[in-house]
Amino acid sequence: MVNTLPTAVLGRTNLEVTKLGFGAMEIRGGPRGRDITSEQAGSILNAVLDSGINYIDTSIDYGQSEELIGQFISSRREEYYLASKCGCAVGAAVAPLGTRSPHVFTKENIVAGVEQSLRRMKTDYLDVVQFHSSPSKQMLDEDGAVEALVDLQQQGKVRHLGMSGTLPNLHEQIDMGVFDVLQIPYSAMERRHETLISQAAEAGIGNVIRGGVAKGEPGQSGVPRPDPWKTFESAGLDELVEQGESPTDFLLRFTLSHPGMHTTIVGTLNPEHLAQNAAAASNGSLASDIYAEAKRRLEAAGEVPASG
Repeated sequence: MVNTLPTAVLGRTNLEVTKLGFGAMEIRGGPRGRDITSEQAGSILNAVLDSGINYIDTSIDYGQSEELIGQFISSRREEYYLASKCGCAVGAAVAPLGTRSPHVFTKENIVAGVEQSLRRMKTDYLDVVQFHSSPSKQMLDEDGAVEALVDLQQQGKVRHLGMSGTLPNLHEQIDMGVFDVLQIPYSAMERRHETLISQAAEAGIGNVIRGGVAKGEPGQSGVPRPDPWKTFESAGLDELVEQGESPTDFLLRFTLSHPGMHTTIVGTLNPEHLAQNAAAASNGSLASDIYAEAKRRLEAAGEVPASG
């Protein structure tokens, strides 16, 4: 059964996207992710489209994900918008766990990466290509990285330019005026980019939110920092969760409540989790008074947006 997912226009791209998108990092496989079978990949990717989700985000860095998208849903290409990344070093060995993959922002590597993504995903164009790893303006200017992506756009291989951005470079990335889409980390437990999401939206930029459900259920964050769910508990957000909803449902709806967000990408290998996320997203934003109270409680617990 297809949920009635809310939609938004992705900034000046004019793409009407479902506010719940799919992050394909979860289907990257080993050694950096969980092992995945072809059957699992095909099942979850088709379930994503069957649920009504129409925005899929991936990357060269995400192991097998691009090839699996090409293998299992390229025949359904007209049903979804497809976003990938560039700057990832083409042909580089997989980085060991605990380290970042290398990124190279030369024209040659940008072009090679996009061409490889097109082949892998069996498509003639990518709706959005984002610079990965939040490079500075200076880094992009050094080797003409933006110009390389614009050239690919003029060839019809890329529709819209994007940036996977974070502080401290997010201010200048917004001010550059060349990016149609920004992918930004944000959730109730990570609000430091909250005001910048609003600034980007006011500038006509489409906002794609990642990390919007704080990496899973309580106690399962899997990140080498204090468990973000402790903030959920200390802020007393459990008292605001509606009957029948889970804490993850509440967090997803908190993210959907930000007036400047357009879609949030959530990854999973589990069709049941996907269905739960789609059902929560179908309920839309939190009631305005609950949203305001959640932010008040978070601020009292010390979780506040970055200033400026």
